Amino acid sequence: MKEKVEQLISEGVEGTDIFLVKLTVSSSNDINVLLDSDSGLTLANCRTVSRAIESNLDREEEDFSLTVSSAGIGEPLVLRQYKKNVGRKVRVTLIDGEIIEAKMVAADDKGVELEWKSREKKPTGKGKITVVNNRLLDYQSIKQTIVLITF
Repeated sequence: MKEKVEQLISEGVEGTDIFLVKLTVSSSNDINVLLDSDSGLTLANCRTVSRAIESNLDREEEDFSLTVSSAGIGEPLVLRQYKKNVGRKVRVTLIDGEIIEAKMVAADDKGVELEWKSREKKPTGKGKITVVNNRLLDYQSIKQTIVLITF
């Protein structure tokens, strides 16, 4: 069932900048599709993909429920979403378990650049200074990245 739904999604988004973020199909045939788009996903886009799936699955053959939505806040980013989220604050969990909360200042096909400020002890004398830290990470070292909402 999952392979068939993936194929239907591919056909439904062909010729657009919409892409699949996550697809789950439970044992009771609850189908959940998370989509995103490079230029912004609309309700009409979700409806089009939903109809492309629904019209090609036979409820008489096998009953199912279908939910098609946009990838929400709190969902880990997929590779294609990094560039679109440059400039936002993120929480990056590395493969080794280290967690970094920083602003993503750049992203390309190889990895991301993060920037954050920290208060550190002065090299001489008393007190602390604010230091701007930068770190380049390749995608292989990242376990997951989540966009953080700041108010």
